[in-house]
Amino acid sequence: MQCPIARGLDRVGEWWSMLILRDAFYGLSRFDQFQASLGIAPNILSRRLSMLVETGMLERHRYSTRPVRHEYVLTERGRDFRPVLLAMMAWGNRHFAPEGHAIELVDRVTGHVVDPVLADRRTGEPITRERHQMRAGPAADERMRARIEFRNSCQAQACPTLSDPPLPESLP
Repeated sequence: MQCPIARGLDRVGEWWSMLILRDAFYGLSRFDQFQASLGIAPNILSRRLSMLVETGMLERHRYSTRPVRHEYVLTERGRDFRPVLLAMMAWGNRHFAPEGHAIELVDRVTGHVVDPVLADRRTGEPITRERHQMRAGPAADERMRARIEFRNSCQAQACPTLSDPPLPESLP
């Protein structure tokens, strides 16, 4: 699929993988550290680490030769995933923590709780549904262009109904 969300989920959509990446942001890098933190079965952890290396989210570095041991270090691609995890944490705290927050992001200088928002890097303005929309990029095929046009029309007005002209096949 051309959809960047689908492509991203294909790389890290499995929840163990996201938790491994989360722990890597905390500084964990060794197999036994991940296993102790997550309580994950060794065979599952091994597969997930291999997949994260294969997709370029982590790099494997040998730190011992006898026995052979590796550590797993975030790549630039992996480090770029941090805002996604922070957004998921904020969303989870907002909607799925009726007992209160178990973890919060705080400013190291002020100690104040931070509420992450998605912002335009160029302007610093928060990304909002009212101000921003998707558009087809230069590599979009016709099917992707039709999906984006359909979604944007739904955002601007009432979505088309079944009696309206047919939509492109399989709108995810």
